[in-house]
Amino acid sequence: MVTLAEVAQHAGVSASTVSYVLSGKRSISAGTRQRVEESIRELGYHPHAGARALASSRSNVIALMVPLRTDMYVPVMMEIAIAVATTARAHGYDVLLLTGEEGPDAVRRVTGSGLADAMILMDVELDDERLPLLREYGQPSVLIGLPADATGLTCVDLDFTATGALCVEHLAMLGHRDIAVVGEAAAVYERHTGFAERTLDGLRTRAGELGLRLLHRPCEGGYDAMAVTLARIFDERPDTTGFVVQNESAVEPLLALLRAQGRAVPEDVSVIAVCPDQVAVQASVRLTAVAIPAQEMGRRAVDRLVAKLEGRDEDEVVLLAPELSVRASTGPAPSATRR
Repeated sequence: MVTLAEVAQHAGVSASTVSYVLSGKRSISAGTRQRVEESIRELGYHPHAGARALASSRSNVIALMVPLRTDMYVPVMMEIAIAVATTARAHGYDVLLLTGEEGPDAVRRVTGSGLADAMILMDVELDDERLPLLREYGQPSVLIGLPADATGLTCVDLDFTATGALCVEHLAMLGHRDIAVVGEAAAVYERHTGFAERTLDGLRTRAGELGLRLLHRPCEGGYDAMAVTLARIFDERPDTTGFVVQNESAVEPLLALLRAQGRAVPEDVSVIAVCPDQVAVQASVRLTAVAIPAQEMGRRAVDRLVAKLEGRDEDEVVLLAPELSVRASTGPAPSATRR
């Protein structure tokens, strides 16, 4: 392993000069800085992380808190996490991934130990227990999600309220009057998870404004759970012709069950999803969908966080506008005689 002293000898300068070039604590002439940087590249020198942290009081690490729960669609969470990691690396930061359900304890541990310079929080609840500590400690942080009260916080997320409204508007335009929402698992709503609650709020509000009947049923996902949920929906609302699905693991079971019941998509029933594009285009019927912009959310969160670390950014809420891609799963509502 190349040492700092070897870099200094190669560049023809003192070890302290190399240290100053790395830390930026003192002004170094452009020529000397260039010589040192060239020696660092040629020799493949990497500063020791612990020593660098002691010298600069910075770890150059971002903590990413992403609880991996069985009731959440992990591929989306990991897509965001990968975007965070790659963007952070481009800014010169490493990422410490925290996947446990520690809540406030994780915030205390990271802040108290100096493990990371800043934090990104995912799986944000409307009344998230971690937020009072973020405000108290004042460590730079960004939420990928939107709580009920975002005062003093920086948040990046898809506008899920507008997403719900957009889904309803599309089905209403096609003449559907009875809409069923196949939602996330019940535990997601019991935790008051922000994205699910806000989507439901957008769906209900816009359906009320347009005079549509809307029924929401949580679903654990999988064929058996979806079969029970679908039976309940048609028992309670037999005239349902439009479905909004916000549960990736329920998408294919729903399409299979509709086929088994002789309900053609989209001739008899229209289905619209809130899901990643990959899920939508690979379904047995290509789904009309609002995509989850996972990579963009991850990139924007890191960019905001780095700006905060550099004193260039103030707290704000950034909501990405939803985009609806119309595919083969939605069409005009069937006439009353066909129902």
